[in-house]
Amino acid sequence: MKKAFPPLVNEKCKILILGTMPGEKSLELQQYYGNRGNQFWKLLFTLLDAEFTHDYEKRKTLLEKHNIALWDVLEICEREGSLDSNIKNETANDFESFYINYPNIKHVFFSSKNAAKYYDKYVGRKPDITYEILPSPSGANATKSFSEKLEEWSKKILPLI
Repeated sequence: MKKAFPPLVNEKCKILILGTMPGEKSLELQQYYGNRGNQFWKLLFTLLDAEFTHDYEKRKTLLEKHNIALWDVLEICEREGSLDSNIKNETANDFESFYINYPNIKHVFFSSKNAAKYYDKYVGRKPDITYEILPSPSGANATKSFSEKLEEWSKKILPLI
């Protein structure tokens, strides 16, 4: 069984970015989006006009500075490798308690269509929260270039910061 990380969140967070489940490299490093082939951190640092770093503590500080929370839809699952398509026997995280503890979160962004799919299946959308699907930052998502992903991420996230 694979087990996801606890959320990176504080009481000031207004935005939540949700993945599906950390990949193998992320689990090995115990870091969100730890695979260097994933463009998540590069996208975030670029759109927030911050100097890119591989230092995980500085990455977490960037999220905190901009009131952005990070978590995954699934708490546990079985999966060979890192592909969402290999997920089975999954259980979602406890979003009911999460939203009670962090009532300022009003915008949820899914970092993939699969994250949205699992969220809709196990959690359901709340009327007082807006939801958007971002282009996946995964290196496996070659349907959009980095600049196309950055443009969409910027349009959706920057107005809320």
